[in-house]
Amino acid sequence: MINYLLNFPSYILRKFRSKKFSYSQTGMDLLLSHIFKNQKRGFFIDVGCNHPVYNNNTYLLYKKGWRGMNIDLDEKSIDLFNLFRKHDYNQNIAVSSKFDDAELYYYHDKSPINTINKINADFQKVRHKEIKNIKTHTLDSIIALSPFNGKKIDFLTIDVEGQELEVLKGFDLKKYSPKIVVVEYLDLSLKKLEIINFNIQNVLSSPLYTYMINNNYVLVNWIHSDLVFVNNDNVS
Repeated sequence: MINYLLNFPSYILRKFRSKKFSYSQTGMDLLLSHIFKNQKRGFFIDVGCNHPVYNNNTYLLYKKGWRGMNIDLDEKSIDLFNLFRKHDYNQNIAVSSKFDDAELYYYHDKSPINTINKINADFQKVRHKEIKNIKTHTLDSIIALSPFNGKKIDFLTIDVEGQELEVLKGFDLKKYSPKIVVVEYLDLSLKKLEIINFNIQNVLSSPLYTYMINNNYVLVNWIHSDLVFVNNDNVS
């Protein structure tokens, strides 16, 4: 009993040190923190950022001193980023493969399922509140007009409710070659987007996977609906 009491403080300290704090929906930021454990500073781009803290893949990196660009088609979401992520560059823009007119299937302010992808909107169980006409820009053009034109990108994350491949087509992957790319993959052939229903063969035969492989990336992990790709030049 005496030994237990003497060792109790060190036990509590170990428990505290080993506790992991995650802000991502499924712990993606913990994986990223491990991947970049030897990199104290870095630059990220988050397309479809939605919320500056909650269910966010980059907030843990931000807390560690990283800085980046957050982009979302919802103005209210970007208002939150300007409030809580003042050291980041935050833009209210819809991103796609080209400059174009688009229909925004709008559910409500800051909704994570607001989208310009009709197929994805039709898949949702809830009906959108209204359809708004908006303009789309390419990620390349947004970077070119930002203070970060030509800057090396360490990490790119894209979560735009079915529009991920179109965002990638408007971004020069070979020019910027981010070390890590996390892309949401929604398999709408499934009745429910639940882990137990996922099929790796569907991922491997998807246009998104093919596009990334053809651009010098390899799939290294899959967490819930997020695919984790590593640039082949960074694989040791």
